Amino acid sequence: MTKLMEWLSGAGVLFAVWFYLITNKPNNFVREQYDLILYSPIIFVLLFGLYAASVVLYRVYTFNDCEKAAAELQEYIFCRKSKKQKKN
Repeated sequence: MTKLMEWLSGAGVLFAVWFYLITNKPNNFVREQYDLILYSPIIFVLLFGLYAASVVLYRVYTFNDCEKAAAELQEYIFCRKSKKQKKN
């Protein structure tokens, strides 16, 4: 089973439980917390978006500077430009 199928299966199960709760209202707790249950998918998507953004920002902030690789790349670019000028 691929990761995509695992995630889709999990999302399908959560959707089925959520849909059951908002359509049947099986007990008093669900009736009392109906608004929270109804908007919970939107809340989860927003929380996941905040988590994803914070992970990306953290990894960008802690990204190591590769000065040696940058110098090597600049040297390569300079070499290619000079070869191109000699060719023309």
